[in-house]
Amino acid sequence: MKIVFLAPFGLRPKGTVIARMVPLAAELKALSHEVVIVAPPYTNPEDAGKVETVRGVTVKNIALGPFSGPPAAPLLSWRLFRAALAEKPDLVHLFKPKGYAGLAAMLQICCTRLGLPMPHLFLDTDDWEGKGGMNELHSYSAIEKVVFSFQERWLPPRVRGITAASRVLEKQVLGMGLGRERVLYLPNCVDNLPLGNGRGIRERLGIDPVTPVLLLYTRFFEFSQDKLHQVFSEVFHKVPGVRFLVVGRGRQGEEALLLQAAHKGGFGKALVMAGWVEPAELPDYLAAGDVALYPFADTLVNRAKCPAKLTELLRAGVPVVADRVGQIPEYIAPELQPLLCSPENMDEMAAKCVQLLLDETRRGKASLTGREYILNNFNWRGQAELLHNFHLNCIAGN
Repeated sequence: MKIVFLAPFGLRPKGTVIARMVPLAAELKALSHEVVIVAPPYTNPEDAGKVETVRGVTVKNIALGPFSGPPAAPLLSWRLFRAALAEKPDLVHLFKPKGYAGLAAMLQICCTRLGLPMPHLFLDTDDWEGKGGMNELHSYSAIEKVVFSFQERWLPPRVRGITAASRVLEKQVLGMGLGRERVLYLPNCVDNLPLGNGRGIRERLGIDPVTPVLLLYTRFFEFSQDKLHQVFSEVFHKVPGVRFLVVGRGRQGEEALLLQAAHKGGFGKALVMAGWVEPAELPDYLAAGDVALYPFADTLVNRAKCPAKLTELLRAGVPVVADRVGQIPEYIAPELQPLLCSPENMDEMAAKCVQLLLDETRRGKASLTGREYILNNFNWRGQAELLHNFHLNCIAGN
């Protein structure tokens, strides 16, 4: 089949396209489908109008207009709609029921209702957008929040089938009246890539090979900043020579808050802020950590998420101390479940990080076990085969 993946935004700097759409597209291509990603690159406007190839998949970035935000909606939605149809696809799979791409999908549904021949339309949901969801975390305008919430409710019952990235989202869309046969649980997965060169990154950052490193790979908004600061402070005082490697970028100045807390708590010299890292270098940065910290507040938006960063850490072979929230326990091997923490208990998370950092033998076992479990149970090839069958069954079932 010819398939168009309709992206919510561009390749950079957000992770959905690279972490979810591209690997799925690459594996569907390996199953003899032709897949093209059509994207509105307002997050990376320098790529507007460009065609690029990522992992063998063609990505077509539409041209942007003179406006941004809500005023850009009519033009960009129309361009996405036209670009998708220009590929003459058998089906269009929309990723995220919101924004410009969501409006393009709504236009496609309206055309179908008018009797115009249109490709089959599918939807992927990987976040809860409305009340209690992503709307609360972004500085969207009032009209944007209303539109996004409406799209999230209006689109699911009107598409051929839905892929849901988490059990909470699966339950949400089933509650909208869809039959079980029209919903596929499709969690974020990993590819079997080689381990990164952590030693090289340590050399670059001036970290000795034997220095214990606690890694935080994050966007910061998924947890309390006070909790992070307290955990770092406790680990610093209990693990001699520890360094904190922070990979990722916040949205509201969280890095500045961390630097202030580090100065106040005396662990400023232990803090290494790598910031946003190019995807090609991420495996090396992750491999530089001895233990990874994964705090995750118990909120609706987090329970609905399928944390791709956690899957990357596990694939990198880094033992992870995480909060027991939402999808997280599903990714953790049974024998590693004791590393999970109550999200309200800061002391528990700090203590488990300390124990792992001081126990090289246990770290080694946890590294191998975690990586093997994620590779065997959450791999993109297996999910692409499920998606292939799901597409065919939904189309056949009309």
